[in-house]
Amino acid sequence: MKKLICLLTAFCLLASCMSRKNQAIRQNILTLKDSYCKAPFKYNYSEKIPSYRSDSIIAANQDLKGIFSDQSILILNALDNLDEVHEIMELKKDTSLASQVKVLQLKSKINSKITIALTELDAVAAEFDCEGERVAQIGNYVDNLNDSRNNRLILYSIVTGAAASIAGGIIRDDAWSSAVDIGGGALGAGFGLATFNPKGKKVEFIHQRNLLRDIWKEKLESPNFPPFIWYMYTEKKFSNKEKHSIISSMKQRWLHYQFDDDQNAADRSVIFSDGGYYRSGDLHDRAAMLNQMQSATRTINQNINYLLLDLDKLIL
Repeated sequence: MKKLICLLTAFCLLASCMSRKNQAIRQNILTLKDSYCKAPFKYNYSEKIPSYRSDSIIAANQDLKGIFSDQSILILNALDNLDEVHEIMELKKDTSLASQVKVLQLKSKINSKITIALTELDAVAAEFDCEGERVAQIGNYVDNLNDSRNNRLILYSIVTGAAASIAGGIIRDDAWSSAVDIGGGALGAGFGLATFNPKGKKVEFIHQRNLLRDIWKEKLESPNFPPFIWYMYTEKKFSNKEKHSIISSMKQRWLHYQFDDDQNAADRSVIFSDGGYYRSGDLHDRAAMLNQMQSATRTINQNINYLLLDLDKLIL
């Protein structure tokens, strides 16, 4: 009897600890229902997406190809700096002090546009990073719910089996002792089977500003991204093989790895909606997709770096 009392006491203490843990988690989840990653105000970009007629732009600027790569020419066009570059090339023919000063002024103007583009890249990458962390917190919350539930059921199973075993030893009547053993074993097995729940629990997660939805739908323009960034995402010339844009290639990978090549499932996914009920797997998929877009955004810095190197060659 003393063993049974001790076992029940330990069970109550463990159950109480798990209950307090879940209560603390539920209190914290309230801070994650509204995104703290979005900008405090919405900036209304007045610019339009640069022209996608890349071949025509490159052909019209053949005189720059001795110094600039095709990608650098397209970036200069997107930043509206091609006129400044042509003017610098003309001024370089004059070695006077006035021409040199003018060249520096034009270079400063170009650098100002590049600086804005770099800060836009940093801002977008930071939001992807922040949203990824936010989703990871929600994912940990759901994982804790699933772990707590399974631990509780396992504990019930152990306690039931132990209680049945102790009770069977106390009861003198063989028939009753067998009945207790069988009933306790069946109940313990039931608790054990109840831990098998592949999908697990779900939680409501809201994201009305959904950057991944813009990527998935791949519209001509996106109000949630600066026009220059969206152009870099969607212009094929900035991908490795120049056959698919950055986000087109990203979407193909998502469809294959996250949705098992099921287009309908992807289109209906909560990941590309305003939010809803997420299970652990969906949350981890969303976190991975946000991190992938963060990495893809930061790789655009390589293109900017090559442009700066080309500009240095022009000035020297």
